[in-house]
Amino acid sequence: MNTLPAGWRTDNLGNIAISIRNGIFARRPSDEPGGIPILRISAVKGGRLDLTARKYVDGIEAETVAKFSIDPGDLLLTRYNGSRDLVGRCALVPKHAGPLLHPDKLIRVVLRPDVIDSRFAALYLESQSVRSFLEPRIKTTAGQSGIAGGDVRSIPFSFPDISEQRRIVDILEDHLSRLDAAEAGLIRSTRRLSALREAFLREALTGANLPGPREHRLPPEVGVDDGAFPLLPNGWQWLRLADVADVVGGVTKDSKRQDDPAFVEVPYLRVANVQRGHLRLDYVATIRVAPSKAAALRLKPGDVLLNEGGDRDKLARGWIWEGQIDDCIHQNHVFRARVRDDRIDPRLLSWAANTLGAPWAEHNGKQTTNLASISLSKIRLMPLPIPPRDMQTGLVQQISDQLAGIDRLTKQVTSSLARSEALRKSLLDAAFTGRLTGLACDVDMVEELAGV
Repeated sequence: MNTLPAGWRTDNLGNIAISIRNGIFARRPSDEPGGIPILRISAVKGGRLDLTARKYVDGIEAETVAKFSIDPGDLLLTRYNGSRDLVGRCALVPKHAGPLLHPDKLIRVVLRPDVIDSRFAALYLESQSVRSFLEPRIKTTAGQSGIAGGDVRSIPFSFPDISEQRRIVDILEDHLSRLDAAEAGLIRSTRRLSALREAFLREALTGANLPGPREHRLPPEVGVDDGAFPLLPNGWQWLRLADVADVVGGVTKDSKRQDDPAFVEVPYLRVANVQRGHLRLDYVATIRVAPSKAAALRLKPGDVLLNEGGDRDKLARGWIWEGQIDDCIHQNHVFRARVRDDRIDPRLLSWAANTLGAPWAEHNGKQTTNLASISLSKIRLMPLPIPPRDMQTGLVQQISDQLAGIDRLTKQVTSSLARSEALRKSLLDAAFTGRLTGLACDVDMVEELAGV
């Protein structure tokens, strides 16, 4: 346990605040401007307050507006959220024009200005020590996580006199602003690498970099809208997925027959296991099915797995099964495409599905209230560019080499982002235990990695 620096003291947040209270419950706030603006729950994120994340409410009396309006220097904490990690997060209210309400799922903290600098408090409440205090007190029910006002009031708060608080904030803000700039540069690099990967795959898969005339068009098909697909070089052709592979759906769980003694228990892949460009196999569930069903759906190396449903951007995403788990099958929300007659390398099929096929499936799928899906009959019509068979081995190697280089750069950027996040936490913890000096060189290192 760290010893506090001389002149520091510890108290509970409730004792150094003028008030700590939940916001107003607004029934059906509107996205359309008009009335009094009210923040969305998502306005508090990353230690900052997004004033543009707002809705609007009508019919609020002036007295209520005054009671629930936020002022510059107030703190807002997330009281309730679908993500546990976001509960208890804090942001400082900046300057803004006009009344702005806070909703009931945010907690407003007004501090005693003679005791606590609100900038110091906002940073302190984002420290790891506060997170460690709140984490066991967060309760989760029905998919929503929340923290009680009493637990917020009891947060232990260590602080020096107000002049020392302001000195610490000045040092912290310098370091943190540099980290912010570095992280922004790293995030831009991540986006550029993602765009580069996408553009390279599209060009390579459609032969866009090859010389010569381009003739083969995608023939239209009843029942789907293909949009604009490019012409292919001579010798290449557009085919539908069903032209080159046998595509089947997976098993639907029959909860009433899970105890059937004739059934066998086998591992099976769900949507969560089938990611874009890789399979996530850290957890694979099991299911009991009839032996004939297990045999019919047993995966073989080279099978391409494609998602049937979930979020709209998950449609048709997937990758290749390599036989990692014996006797594994797949659920009904995952399609299996098994290439016939060696018409196309499974890697080319997967890359095409993840780039060209994904927006096509999104356009041709259907959307319900919460989920998107694409039918088996439609996924069989997904267009695929087919290079000549004697070109495919070389093309696969070329794509693999280029993607490996992009992946190495992406990994470096991701590692730098993780280092920046760890350094941010270290800076905050050091600042509130009197150990702030000595971390500037680490900030320099993150800036260098970001190219800022």
